[in-house]
Amino acid sequence: MARRNLNDLLAFVTVAREGSFTKAAAYLGVTQSALSQAIRSLEERIEIRLLTRTTRSVAPTAAGERLLSSIGHRFDEIEAELDALSDLREKPSGTVRITSGEHVIHSTLLPKLMPVLAECPDIKIEFDCSLGFRDIVADRFDAGVRLGSTIDKDMIAVPIGPPLRMAVAGSPDYFRRHPAPKTPNDLMEHQCINQRMPTSGGLYVWDFERRGKKVNVRVDGPLIFNTVPPQLDAALAGMGLILLPEDELSGHFESGRLVRVLEDWCQPFAGYHLYYPSRRQPSPAFSLVLAALQLRR
Repeated sequence: MARRNLNDLLAFVTVAREGSFTKAAAYLGVTQSALSQAIRSLEERIEIRLLTRTTRSVAPTAAGERLLSSIGHRFDEIEAELDALSDLREKPSGTVRITSGEHVIHSTLLPKLMPVLAECPDIKIEFDCSLGFRDIVADRFDAGVRLGSTIDKDMIAVPIGPPLRMAVAGSPDYFRRHPAPKTPNDLMEHQCINQRMPTSGGLYVWDFERRGKKVNVRVDGPLIFNTVPPQLDAALAGMGLILLPEDELSGHFESGRLVRVLEDWCQPFAGYHLYYPSRRQPSPAFSLVLAALQLRR
């Protein structure tokens, strides 16, 4: 069974209520001729006259009164439901899914987003901890957090933290047994804790720069991990040197549990960015998350 066109029913209800084709056309944003044609088509389809037209007024017939009383409130209910949806937009709700590394959740995301959750109890945030690059479109994430230099160009990337620096560090016990390296190439003589990259599967190459000179070093050592926490544990235990973002190690530098070396070879680089697809329309909930995370200049 073919669906009936409801536009002409809405046209009829509006004309019957307004008592004027001119007013009804202005209300609906259509021409009077289009409105008149819609009413005529409806009357021809149901084979009964619904409106009595004079040069001065328009009024429903008995059949028109019956139809108006039976369906008019249905359009009112639809309008009310659309208004309720507008209220939902003004009161954001739903789940925002973000994939990121574990450290940035503790250092940046949670501190900035807890006020949002407190003010908007209908919003939920789901975090996916991953060092690998997730396909946020295919995996249905709203956004991801990664270092600015690693984000695809087809994404919108918004800085959520200051520039970062890497840091080479080892425990005091390690340096009692080994001399501190003076240059990156000295690392070839040290026990270093390696990281297996989740995307390529290769070992992370330690890269350095000073006064425009770049040096890449493939370090070696007894341990290889694919996550950060065990690297830090191994370094604290004196098993070797690590290379990690300095913000993840600052507390250990202050306490003296780790000693930093080669600091002048570690230059600042683009910090953490929130990224999301440029073609996706942000939800009200995601817009609030974005506003809370965005780095203030």
